[in-house]
Amino acid sequence: MTGAPEPEPGPPEHDRVSRAFLTRVLEPGDETGGRWVRLLGAGEVAHRLRGPGRALPGVSDTRWAGLRARAERADALRDLDAARRAGVRFLVPGDTEWPGQLDDLGDARPLGLWVRGRPSLRMWALRSVAMVGARACTEYGVHMAATLAGDLAELGWVVVSGGAYGIDGAAHRGSLGAAGATVAVLACGLDRPYPRGHARLIARIAEQGLLVGEFPPGEHPTPSRFVLRNRVIAALTRGTVVVEAARRSGSLATARAAQRLGRLTMGVPGPATSGLSAGVHELLRGEAVLVTDAAEVVELVGGIGELAPERSGPVLPRDLLEPAARQVLAALPAGRAAAPAEIALGAQTTLDDALARLYELRALGYVERHGEGWKLTRQAMTSVRAEAGPR
Repeated sequence: MTGAPEPEPGPPEHDRVSRAFLTRVLEPGDETGGRWVRLLGAGEVAHRLRGPGRALPGVSDTRWAGLRARAERADALRDLDAARRAGVRFLVPGDTEWPGQLDDLGDARPLGLWVRGRPSLRMWALRSVAMVGARACTEYGVHMAATLAGDLAELGWVVVSGGAYGIDGAAHRGSLGAAGATVAVLACGLDRPYPRGHARLIARIAEQGLLVGEFPPGEHPTPSRFVLRNRVIAALTRGTVVVEAARRSGSLATARAAQRLGRLTMGVPGPATSGLSAGVHELLRGEAVLVTDAAEVVELVGGIGELAPERSGPVLPRDLLEPAARQVLAALPAGRAAAPAEIALGAQTTLDDALARLYELRALGYVERHGEGWKLTRQAMTSVRAEAGPR
């Protein structure tokens, strides 16, 4: 009798420690640093930064001195211990839980990810959608983000956003409100939730979902770090939905990152007069696809057969008529009686066929005889006006 298979070995512990050290020294998305790690290994890069050896290639003396100064203050073992005490784990490439789609970022791939929460990030990322937008959003934007996120959650999709005010917060709350799965990718250490006004929301995400970040404990956000974390949101997910965004909105950086990675980008349209929707409309004039509900999002990012239902207007009484009868009915003038020959000419049919259809329409209450002619009934006139709608 064979025993259970042994789990596959993960990356060596020294690689994990070296990568934790480098998250304190290198900024996220540093392609020069990523190239060093790819060519030399994380251990060698960490050793060169700590030791008295020569500078690594592709960096100026000034920057090398700055990196060395950071390295002197970095303590990976202390960071890993602080993370464990805060319920945070540190994932690195090669871990079972590492999302493989992050490798699409090439040398800008995260050196590692600090993660808080019980679920598997890799499994959740396989069926996830990013939802981003303006911080200073409208009530319409909040409503659309919360509704979309809640409906996506009910369809079994994970909603990924950045934990910020506005659309991000509405997306997280919409998913949580539907008892769904949500991931917040933060631009700071996971023990320093930002923005502070979202401390309770972020704590709730940690309990019900996942918090993810590239920064070790204690790190504060900066404007550039918000932009850099957007590439992670884009890479983790199957597609990005932009709900509201002005022309200079930072959320458009996530959409552009998604497009560079070959991911789907989607936009929720807003009023043509709204400056907060101008950036979305610009996306929609390019490669982005217009979406208005969760079913349309899933049709784009889901598997084969996950189609949005066909949309149509209300079924009107004349829709139930056969095409030939509708053609004869349409040939009757609105305000007077007409002779059968005139009606047949207008319907492009024979006189006998027109008469047969007229008697059929009379039985249904659409027309009535007026001497030798035929006329629309009052009921039919009212129906025609209602179907035409307001001008």
